[in-house]
Amino acid sequence: MLVLPLILSTVITISLGVPHSRQLGHPVLQDDEDADLTVPELVTKYGYPAEEHFVTTSDGYILRLHRIPHGRTSHNKNKVAFLMHGLLCSSADWIITGTTHGLGYLLADEGYDVWMGNGRGNHESRNHTTLNPDTDADFWHFSWHEIGNVDVPTMIDYVLETTGQSQVYHIGHSQGTTSYYVMASTRPEYNDKIAAHFSLAPIAYMNHMTSPLMHIVASFSGPLDVLAELIGLNEFLPSSDFIEAVGSLLCADDEITQALCTNALFAICGFSPHEMNATILPVLTGHTPAGASVRQLMHYAQEINSGYFREYDFGLDNLAIYGQLSPPDYDLSKITAPIYMFYSHNDWMAGETDVIKLCDGLGDACAAHFLVSDDEFNHLDYLYGISAPEILYARVISLMARH
Repeated sequence: MLVLPLILSTVITISLGVPHSRQLGHPVLQDDEDADLTVPELVTKYGYPAEEHFVTTSDGYILRLHRIPHGRTSHNKNKVAFLMHGLLCSSADWIITGTTHGLGYLLADEGYDVWMGNGRGNHESRNHTTLNPDTDADFWHFSWHEIGNVDVPTMIDYVLETTGQSQVYHIGHSQGTTSYYVMASTRPEYNDKIAAHFSLAPIAYMNHMTSPLMHIVASFSGPLDVLAELIGLNEFLPSSDFIEAVGSLLCADDEITQALCTNALFAICGFSPHEMNATILPVLTGHTPAGASVRQLMHYAQEINSGYFREYDFGLDNLAIYGQLSPPDYDLSKITAPIYMFYSHNDWMAGETDVIKLCDGLGDACAAHFLVSDDEFNHLDYLYGISAPEILYARVISLMARH
């Protein structure tokens, strides 16, 4: 996409102009070889049991799930936690910060049977029964609507059937919250299968999103969408050896260029140097970005431009697809399972006003919303922040124990 050079130049400009501290908080040490390990290899390396499962959706996408059935010493409580990643992420993001900071590990140590899903199109679920993602454009004709309407319900059904349980605790970050709201509103029968949902950086309405780079994407979304269609660009930021190599060379400790890596993330999601553990950057770039469809990005751009939380806008084809000129709004009144939201002042993606609007629209289903105590906590700190276990995960785990 033509927007990528613009994003890169903006990031470099910001990076060079922002002071960078070599001491970015208390280090969480990780082995750089973790960048090359699969999720099961990572989990077993650190002494936890790991399983890999596959499930096929009704429209042929083959999804990969990763499971940590219990902790290193704890026994299973017969309670299931289902974790869903955000845009350009994967199941790896719940564990790559290590055993003391990764939410997947912490939940397993609390006795939960932890399942980490992967939506269609990321590098863990880049497969189909008949379509080739490298040659068939139809493979990529989906947005986060299909992930919420098809993928998440399919994975939850598989998890419940495999475990023999009747409900899961659903935890989502960023797009992982969006896909939950899609599922719970368009497939309302799944509310009965959710003990509680925990929204980390909830994204539905995006009127008050403040990320400059996302505003650039939204401003040019119309022509970019047309251009992507014309040149056959369907996949956005797929996983690549090049990105991993750049991360290893430029983002490692003691590299002067590490500032470019940290500030690139800050420029997209908000500046929070004291929460950034720069030591994990080579591992992070080994697993992220994990890839997505262009339509996932465009769907968010539509949300920014319209101010609505609604289905994908196909333009002139809306009438044929939806029977109306505009795409339908997601009906939040259909969502009934209890929801706990976590938001922060410095999140450039999930604006505070938008989160409160979402909570209000959910009515009684929004059981509570919590402002993270760190004023500089940004959109990625929900996954990678040094203080996330203390100021975020501890409360999530405490609330889970109530249900």
